[in-house]
Amino acid sequence: MTVLTAPLGGIGRLTLAALASIGRIALFGARAVSHLVRPPFYPREFLQAVLAIGWFSLPVVGLTALFTGGALALQIYSGGSRFNAESVVPSIVAIGMVRELGPVLGGLMVAARVASSIAAEIGTMKVTEQIDALVTLSTNPLKYLVTPRILAAVLVMPVLVAVGDSIGIYGGYLVGVHQLGFNPTTYLKNTVDYLQSWDVVSGVIKGAVFGFIVALMGCYHGMQSGRGAQGVGRATKAAVQGAAVAILAANFLLTAMFFSQ
Repeated sequence: MTVLTAPLGGIGRLTLAALASIGRIALFGARAVSHLVRPPFYPREFLQAVLAIGWFSLPVVGLTALFTGGALALQIYSGGSRFNAESVVPSIVAIGMVRELGPVLGGLMVAARVASSIAAEIGTMKVTEQIDALVTLSTNPLKYLVTPRILAAVLVMPVLVAVGDSIGIYGGYLVGVHQLGFNPTTYLKNTVDYLQSWDVVSGVIKGAVFGFIVALMGCYHGMQSGRGAQGVGRATKAAVQGAAVAILAANFLLTAMFFSQ
């Protein structure tokens, strides 16, 4: 009987540990959000986070979107040619970019770049006892380190997603016109005619949610970092893994919520 129940016990322990971890992250995020409306405020930290998360992430998000839009146009043309439906390339590229690929790939690229950076930075501060120094100076580490980064990510990610969507559609346009032989005017007209405002808005909302997830995971795992270089390394890895999985899970839930009809 023990042999049969041991695997179930292991699954149960893993499930409880996962739920406990989710609960700790949720409480951490709730405490960080509660500081948004309570002084003191740190505008310098906020602006630095805007630059680090938004401006410096723009090249990698833009290049990812450009090549994704081009590859998407090629794939749709190849598949559509089997059904004599090559004309759907502009509309499907636009819808696919603004609904799914733009927000998700942008979120994953920012997670790889920003979540790891935040976790490493805060983890190093913990190892070198800089966080303890903040407490000694009567400064709340959560308010000084976490809240500005979460606010910056939530505000900046929708902009990154919008820019990435535009670049991705342009990548599809370049491939469609210069390689697949589409008429430029017809391509643009089909893109505009079949793209609805809710498609764009839903992607922007996803971007804000993904930004919150990225900053939250980076800050949480950085604050939970163990001592020493290995502890910082584990925190960085956990931040990226947690952010990526949470982004994909949130994307499924948001897509089901927005487009289940």
